Formats: sequence, C-alpha cells, structure tokens
Amino acid sequence: MALADTLGVRARAASKMLRIASSEDKQKALECIADALIRRQDEILEANREDIMAAEMNHMSPSMVDRLRLTEERIQGMADGVRKVAVWPDPVGHVLEDYTLPNGLRVRKVSVPLGVIGIIFESRPNVTSDCAALCIRAGNACILRGGKEAFRSNFCIASVMRDALKGSPLPEDAVQLVTDTTRGSAEEMMNMVGYLDVLIPRGGAGLIRSVVDNAKVPVIETGAGNCHIYVDKDADIDMAADIVCNAKTSRPSVCNAAEKLLIHRDIAAKALPVIARKLREKNVELRGDDASRRIIPDMKQATDEDWGREYIDLIMGVKIVDSVEEAIDHIERWSTHHSDCIVTENDEAARKFQAGVDSAAVYHNASTRFTDGGELGLGAEIGISTQKLHARGPMGVNQLVTYKYVIDGNGQIR
Repeated sequence: MALADTLGVRARAASKMLRIASSEDKQKALECIADALIRRQDEILEANREDIMAAEMNHMSPSMVDRLRLTEERIQGMADGVRKVAVWPDPVGHVLEDYTLPNGLRVRKVSVPLGVIGIIFESRPNVTSDCAALCIRAGNACILRGGKEAFRSNFCIASVMRDALKGSPLPEDAVQLVTDTTRGSAEEMMNMVGYLDVLIPRGGAGLIRSVVDNAKVPVIETGAGNCHIYVDKDADIDMAADIVCNAKTSRPSVCNAAEKLLIHRDIAAKALPVIARKLREKNVELRGDDASRRIIPDMKQATDEDWGREYIDLIMGVKIVDSVEEAIDHIERWSTHHSDCIVTENDEAARKFQAGVDSAAVYHNASTRFTDGGELGLGAEIGISTQKLHARGPMGVNQLVTYKYVIDGNGQIR
C-alpha cells in the first residue's frame, strides 16, 4: 500500500488535532517523550549496537560509524534536547501584523503550523527525536524516513516516542516512521502531494540533490557543509590554530566541521606550520596547493576536486591566498553556503568578509562548529538550511511555522 494511503492519511488526521492543540498539551507530550527516552534507553542502546555491528561488518568509515553511534550520554542529550524544545515559547498563534483597512476590515497575520513535515535523513539516529520534538512543538505532524544503516535505532526510538504519545494529550500518529528504507520509499515521499506540506532532506550532498531535483512537494534544502576558515594576515596565530583544530577535529563527521583552510600569504610561513602541527596531532591529513606545499613539503597535493568536497573525515584542504578578497572569491566559487569563518584582529577585514561571504552563518574568530540550533540558542534544529526561502541557517521551532491572514468584518462586501 502506498505511503500516501497509510502514513500520509494518518499524518493529515493527526495534523488537524495538532493545529488546535494548546501549548500546554504540546509541552506535556514532549515531556512524556523525554521521560520515555531515558526510561527505555537500554532498548535503544541494544538496537544501536546491532546497527553498529552491521556497519562495521560493512566496513563503514570510522567517522560515519561515529555519526551512527549512541551512548548513554548521547541519549541523555537527546532527552535534554526534547525538554529544551518542550519549554520553548510556542511559535503558533503569534500576531505578526495587525491593522485595520479604511473599509473597517481588521486584518491580522497570524503564525500557524506548516502541517505535515516529511524528513529524509541519513545515519544519525538522534535526528529522529530532534526532528519529532521540533515538529510537535510547532504543531506539525511528521513522517520520518531514515537510512538503512540506522534502521534498528530509528525504529526503536520512533516506537518509544509513539508509545509515549499514547499517554499524552496528542495522537501517536504525530510521529510516524517509514519502515521501508529502499530508494522507492524516498521517491514516494517526494511525490506525496496533498499529504506532505514540506519535505526536508538531511544528509549528504547526493541525498539532498536527489530530493531537490526530483521532489514534487515543496522542499527546504539543508546543505552539505564545505565550510572554510580564512586565517587573515592580522590573525592571532595561536587563536587560529585552536579554532581550526576545533572546527576540523571535534567531530569531523558533521556538516559544520571545517573542510578547507585558507591562509593569507603574509602570515602563511609562520601560521601554517603551527596550525598543521596541531592538526596532525589529531591525525588530520592535509591536502594543499603548491604554495602551501612549499611551506609543508610532505603535504599531499590538492586537486580542483578537493576544493568542492565535503570530506566528513579527518582530511582538510589548504590554500594560500593574497587577500581577504581572494578568500571571499574562493569561498564563493566552492562553498556550499553553510558556515565560513575569518580569523583576524582587523575589524575592517572581518566586516568585509562577513558582508562578502554569502553563507547561512559567517563567523569572526569562532569555530564553525557553533552552527547548531542548540549552540545558537534555538533549542534544537531540524537541519541547517542553505537556501534563502523559507528559512536559512539552523531551523529551530520558530522556522517550522507559516502564517495565514485572519480577517474580521461587520458585513463588508466588495
């Protein structure tokens, strides 16, 4: 039976109830979910262990296994994330505009849920609870479709959440999981016109491009992260080394990890050896242009293909540039418009970089790893949007609503 006739029908029915649910009811439902994640963490960890064993047998890379792995600490983080979302101010029902026309009609622009949100994602099972919590707080039903590598984990987490919703004021069909992980189910979701109000792909560049190119339902594009750090001629070298190392190595498998290092020629001879030494202590493989390899001769040669790649691994491309303008131009050519950073003590250079780089998040003297809903004070995120409509950057609760016009009259006709 088609997804539209099963999950789609149930999700639309649930969305009608969520549309009118009180803020308190949504909060109670999320608290039930958070409690259940902790109470049943042993079941989740056992399911995750089976996924990890299968991934290692299939020779999945260590960085991808890390994306897949759950621990007691990570499950606690999942529950904490749900609780933070639960107490987030309700984004539904806000009056965005309120005015009266000359004919006496009162017009209000009011925030309302999107309806039914579909999310197609890969690897990271914590996405299951993050996305569900955000959708519920904003009054939306969700249909989740994870990758086959995390199926056991996702199925267990979704089951825990649905069971928790049975004891809450909201319907269990507010959260549904697609159990078919073949390409066919993804294609079905892309074509669920009339059932999905928006589809959000969250994963690698191939998945995102496939959804953007083929979906018939509206799509919010979350981007791969070919993130850059530019070390300006006026940078504090020790600060630059710390920022680059954190952005590359703290968790190389995520989309806000830095992938490319650009260094101003005037500081490169002093800065690059310091930064390279710190990166190599963390086993980072460097791939450089000719100028950077003259400074670090045993660095691998970078190719044009390297500049556009999101490695999601302990690999980093290195390029020497002559100016902040050249850094901006290089980023414009190769960036995925996710997160980019300048390290400098020169405020004029920083402002020029932040104005000139057209990315969702542009940093001055801070790691790109902060591009995260929780880190930027949004509670959690459903993804990092690299497009400009309907949302950009970390998509928290406030980005999962739309609006409608509510008009009051007293008999006006046109």
